[in-house]
Amino acid sequence: MRVFVTGASGFIGSAVVPELLGAGHQVVGLARSEASARALEAAGAQVHRGSLDDLDSLREGAAKADGVIHLAFIHDFSNYEESMRADTRAIEAMGAALEGSQRPLVIASGLFGLASGRAAVETDAAPSRGRGLSEEAMIALAERGVRTSIVRLSPSVHGKGDHGFVPYLIHSARQKGVAVYVGDGASRWPGVHRSDAARLFRLALERAPAGSRLHAVADEGVPTRDIANIIGRRLGVPVESKTPAEASHFLGILATFFALDVPTSSARTRELLGWRPEGPGLLEDLDSDHYFAPGAGSNL
Repeated sequence: MRVFVTGASGFIGSAVVPELLGAGHQVVGLARSEASARALEAAGAQVHRGSLDDLDSLREGAAKADGVIHLAFIHDFSNYEESMRADTRAIEAMGAALEGSQRPLVIASGLFGLASGRAAVETDAAPSRGRGLSEEAMIALAERGVRTSIVRLSPSVHGKGDHGFVPYLIHSARQKGVAVYVGDGASRWPGVHRSDAARLFRLALERAPAGSRLHAVADEGVPTRDIANIIGRRLGVPVESKTPAEASHFLGILATFFALDVPTSSARTRELLGWRPEGPGLLEDLDSDHYFAPGAGSNL
């Protein structure tokens, strides 16, 4: 397939591109900057200039492709609702170019808010806010002849080069001199190695049925206390429990997310596509030197 990939030079996208190329696909990556274009060319992909705000460019990229993987997202937590509206507009623009063709459109979504008091499963509908708006747009496109699938990513997609939640926790512990967790630390976070997430995106592109919801989850739920314990040991700082109010002083906006219990199953995903995670688990990967090397850090 000729595959149009947004976010192709990002942390997950830079794993998806070689995964696709290795399976014999041709990759065309969306590039907003010269640096992104150079990274894509070095990886063996073609370059399509544009951005998430350039809807004409997105339509053109999708129209010329046999399938689309949409990974780009504007991570502006100070204006999250606008980021979500931009994401929905991008999905609708690319979907319109694929309408009636049964060509695949695969997007990234998240796991927060799917279930309470139990493990979330693929059949759980997303709330009608946040990433749920994008999922609703995908459901509508499936009814208009697009083979849509939604890959719900774990809160921690980990691996070398990670600049998300876990590096933020490490940065905070370095700055504050203490690694913290919220309450009793029993809240669970799912995790997946980025190579396993990349493989799931490829499998979804190749054969997921229209309307599929898929869970990129290898670790169903890692206690946040265990995450803090490894960070504390590696940095040589104490590990302490904090109330939600206290935790916000140490973790900022992340304190709210770190307190959530988000156990999640990927059993149906594995059965449907034969996906089997092979990379290291979150705790094993977190205990690797690359998370604590000079220059490692978060973009949050």
